[in-house]
Amino acid sequence: MTTPINAASWSYSEAYVAEDDVLASARSRADEVGVTAIGSGGGAALRFLASVLEARAVVEIGTGTGVSGLWLLRGMRADGVLTTVDIEAEHQRLARQSFTEAQIPSQRARTISGAALDVLPRLTDGHYDIVFCDGDKREYGAYLREALRLLRPGGVVAFDNALWHDRVADPARRDEETVAIRDLGREVAAHDELVPVLLPVGDGLLLAKKEWTPQD
Repeated sequence: MTTPINAASWSYSEAYVAEDDVLASARSRADEVGVTAIGSGGGAALRFLASVLEARAVVEIGTGTGVSGLWLLRGMRADGVLTTVDIEAEHQRLARQSFTEAQIPSQRARTISGAALDVLPRLTDGHYDIVFCDGDKREYGAYLREALRLLRPGGVVAFDNALWHDRVADPARRDEETVAIRDLGREVAAHDELVPVLLPVGDGLLLAKKEWTPQD
């Protein structure tokens, strides 16, 4: 049996890939408007994933102030486009400020203001390399179904807060958000067309690759 990681080792791994001043500014904006941005460990994992996939097209649900978007864009191809959706137009304004500070060309970050489940059906089937979900936890199951349509074979769906402040692993926790995330994890693990992994970075990052099928 492996020894659980202690707090010092967890903190060390979270800070292993350092954030620069641009990310720090975006994180500060998040704090000012009450947005909980993805941690540096989760952000580094997203950048790594985007780089490995040589991602050209990514969908993000939950723009925030641009922290996760910056991580994703830094891993994507130089011609890659991030489509990021958020119901809060002011958050997206702050995210665009973050992208500008990072000298990211405006055509590489497409911001769409609106509810995710209204916007996602308008996006192109099978076009995206990554779908990153960090929106309403109660809608995670619906995001998964949209992601399966949007992803190309071999693409990856990612969910932040997959451990939800240590509540998911505690069966006594039965609030709506915790149950939704717990149900999502079970659905992903049981899905025949997905290869899943749950990473204990930040507040938990659930990843699942959409498998290639014979007709692909």
